[in-house]
Amino acid sequence: MTDAVIVSACRTAVGTAYKGTLSETSAFDLAEPVVRELVRRTGIAADLIDDLILGEVMYGGGNIGRHTAVRLGLGSVPGTAVQRQCASSLGAIQYAAAGVMAGMESAVIAGGAHSSSTAPVLSRRIPGTDEIEDKWMSPSHPDTPDAPNRDMSITVGWNAAEIGGVSRADMDAWALRSHQRAVRAQDEGRFAEEIVPIEVVRKDGTTTVFDRDEHPRRDTTAEKLAGLRVLHPEIDGFSITAGNSSGINDAAAAVLVVSAEFAREYGLTPLAVIRGWSSVGVDPVETGLAPAVAIPKALHRAGLKLGDIALFEINEAFAAMCVATTRALGISEEIVNISGSGISLGHPIAASGARMVTTLIGDLRRAGGGLGVAAMCAGGGMGSALVLEAL
Repeated sequence: MTDAVIVSACRTAVGTAYKGTLSETSAFDLAEPVVRELVRRTGIAADLIDDLILGEVMYGGGNIGRHTAVRLGLGSVPGTAVQRQCASSLGAIQYAAAGVMAGMESAVIAGGAHSSSTAPVLSRRIPGTDEIEDKWMSPSHPDTPDAPNRDMSITVGWNAAEIGGVSRADMDAWALRSHQRAVRAQDEGRFAEEIVPIEVVRKDGTTTVFDRDEHPRRDTTAEKLAGLRVLHPEIDGFSITAGNSSGINDAAAAVLVVSAEFAREYGLTPLAVIRGWSSVGVDPVETGLAPAVAIPKALHRAGLKLGDIALFEINEAFAAMCVATTRALGISEEIVNISGSGISLGHPIAASGARMVTTLIGDLRRAGGGLGVAAMCAGGGMGSALVLEAL
């Protein structure tokens, strides 16, 4: 099989949902500038792109890949949407790599776009009745008391804390470090190359250029985090707070995956080679520990071991699942999320996987290259991991 290489990767800055700069910007409008920038940076002609695969979560279905292709004048590109909950855009990259490695495709744009701010509010008729259920959301898994399908603070966060023996102090320490690392990365300009500045129209009709993640908190302290109320005080010992959970956010991110031969033919410089991946299912109660299953499986498929990996990105859906995962696998926290993650940068659900891959490539290349893993849990009892080698 041919190598699948990433020749370009970029993202929007991440906005804080509902009250942030992107609160009036749809997922479709977030996808456009990222895909446009990938095409601009590489100079690739539209008729050379085999597909456009974008993650889509909570946006009512449809085909955001094709929608984006048509709006950008890439009419020959078919386009599709992927829904694997939090791992949707990571799955999109995996599907792109699979098509390239199999020799069925040569160039695929893959990523995701997410707008919690403008996600539709759905309703449905309750089966067997004439009653309408408002604010309905398609469930990721059957509802159970120990894994409610509408409350991930219990299903993912609290269960991971209980299973992994993670304390409130452990979670808050992880969250504080995440914000500190994200702020340091901003101050050092690490995100400058990966962020695509976009012009945003505000409610009052004025415009602004958005090019800086707005979720990291410079003023966060251990004392402030410790003072936050838990989300479920009625549950004895419950320790999940808004401070040690991921944000609710808006953003888009994508990469261009091509074959090694295509890169050579069109003079494109590979940034990273995709070495392997895995997606796994676990009991929904154990969703937060799914990365601890997906990571070893992906490394095995790539012929690698944990000690070979220089950096990890493990999405911070909740600090509890990151602490539990790193402990379960024996991974040093010093090489995980060195530029922040879901708690600090934010978690734009359908875009987070591609955001992680984009940031991971940048961090590895600044260190001279090497192997990295991007991994995450996903609603419904799923986990996903991607192994790459930055060049």
